[in-house]
Parts: sequence; C-alpha cells; structure tokens
Amino acid sequence: MSHSAPVEINYNSMKLLITHNPTDAQLVSFVEGLKALGITTLVRVCAATYDKKPVEEEGIQVLDWPFDDGSAPPDHVVDDWLGLLQAQLCSGSCRVAVHCMAGLGRAPVLVALALMEGGMQFEDAVQYIRQRRRGAFSSRQLLFLQNYRAKQCLRPQKSRRLMCTVQ
Repeated sequence: MSHSAPVEINYNSMKLLITHNPTDAQLVSFVEGLKALGITTLVRVCAATYDKKPVEEEGIQVLDWPFDDGSAPPDHVVDDWLGLLQAQLCSGSCRVAVHCMAGLGRAPVLVALALMEGGMQFEDAVQYIRQRRRGAFSSRQLLFLQNYRAKQCLRPQKSRRLMCTVQ
C-alpha cells in the first residue's frame, strides 16, 4: 500500500509532523526520518501495530492515545494532546509527530486543534492542513473542529512567550 509523504506543519514555535502508520519493514527509515526532523515525541492515535521499543531506544518518546477512525478525539485525548504541546513549548522545543493509519483523519484533527489553540481560525487551519495533506478529515471530524471552542492555551502572549503554568 502506498502512503503519502509525511507533512511538516510549523506554526507559533510548534513543529508538528502528520504521518501514516509505519510497517515493521519501514520502521528503521521511519525513525531515521523522525530523528532528522528533530522529533522528540511520537503520538499514535490508532491501535499499535508495531513495537515502540526500537523508537524509544532512539530517544523518541511514544505515546498511545488511540481513538476510533473517522471520529473526533475524546476529551481526555484533547486534554492530553494540548498538555503535551504546552509542556513542550514551555520547555523551549515543540517537535511532535502524530500518526493514525493513513495520516488523513485522526492525526490531522489533532494538528488542527493545535493550530486553532495557537490562534488560527477553524477554516484557516483546515485549509492549511488540506493544502499539505489532500483528503484530510472526515465530515464528522470537520463538524467537531467547526464546533470546537479554542481555549487558546497554545497562543503566545504579547511577550511572545507562552503562559507556562503548572496544572
């Protein structure tokens, strides 16, 4: 099966990578690509289909937050995602890859949330991602994003620094 190339999204000091689920045969080159981009954390939002140990042995943290294909993320996944990004921004480096099976639904939804929390409007976030990742988002995911009310927890303040708080 052919997969689209990973898509790098840079916005407000965040470097986010949308990609597909690697196979065992692709895992070595997949990890090399993550390392070349300086990715420090990989979020899997689909069922685990490969051993995360080789990824973690290369210094990349792997987080498993699966949710149903074609659906919106549950509240706890949204909270965990935003907390991860906020913590990384506060530490000075936000370089996160996120993948689902094909990199067209669940992963782009999380990246769109990050863009919206960083200050981008819904329509702009969707267009920005779709220009780079054709076919991104299901109709249910678009409705979720359209109705999402950003807390703007990833938006830099006037000083261009994120409000870093311990929760």
